[in-house]
Amino acid sequence: QLNKGADSAHGDDVASLKLAVVHWLMSAEPEECALQPDEKDGQGFDHELTGHLLCPVDYDWYSSDHHAAICDCHPKFLVTAYSWLMFLYENETFDLNNPTDSLFKGKLLVKAFKQIFTSPTSVLKMDDEPSPRKCQRHDEQCTHSHMASLLGMKSVSPCAITYAAVQLHFALSSCGAWQVVDGEFNYEMFYNNIVDFFEDAETPEDNSIVQELLLWWNQ
Repeated sequence: QLNKGADSAHGDDVASLKLAVVHWLMSAEPEECALQPDEKDGQGFDHELTGHLLCPVDYDWYSSDHHAAICDCHPKFLVTAYSWLMFLYENETFDLNNPTDSLFKGKLLVKAFKQIFTSPTSVLKMDDEPSPRKCQRHDEQCTHSHMASLLGMKSVSPCAITYAAVQLHFALSSCGAWQVVDGEFNYEMFYNNIVDFFEDAETPEDNSIVQELLLWWNQ
C-alpha cells in the first residue's frame, strides 16, 4: 500500500512538472521556446533550450562540435549521471575555478521544488505571473497530495532537493515514460550522487559549503 501511494505521488509530480516546465520556459523565452505542453518529442537534446539546460558543465552546448557530438551520443561526449548539469546552477553559470559556486541554486530547480513540495501558487509568486488555465486545473488536483507531503517536513532536506532535481531532469528530457535508465543516463545514480554531495562532505570546507547551501534553501 505504501509503494502504491508513493507511485501515485510520483506520477502526480511527473504530470504536474511536465506542464509546468514548458510553461516556465515559454514564459522566459517566448520567441525561442516552441515547446508543446502535451508532447515531449522535440525536448531534451532535440531542442536548443532544454538541451542547454541538460548539458553537462564539462561540455559547451553552444559549440557546434560539442553540440553535434552530444546529440550523436559520441563516446567522448556521453551525458551520464556523473556530471553536474547546467540547470543545477544559478543562471546556468558554471565557474571552472569554483565548481560548487551557485550549484543547486538553479531557478528552475527552485521552481520544481516549490511545485512539488509547497504549491504551484508559490512558484507563480517567484515571477508574479498568472497560471495558464490548463496548468492551473491540473495543479489544483495535485496540490492536496503535495501539501500532504509537507506534514512533518520542517525544513528543506538534501533528499527533497535531490528528488526535485531528478523530476526536473525528466521533465526537461524527451523521454515520454518514466524509466530509471534513459540511454546513458541513470536516474538512480544521479539521485545517489546528489545525496552524496550533501551527506558525504569529507573536509571542513566541503561541509561549510553544504551547510551554507542548506541555509540558502531554508532562508
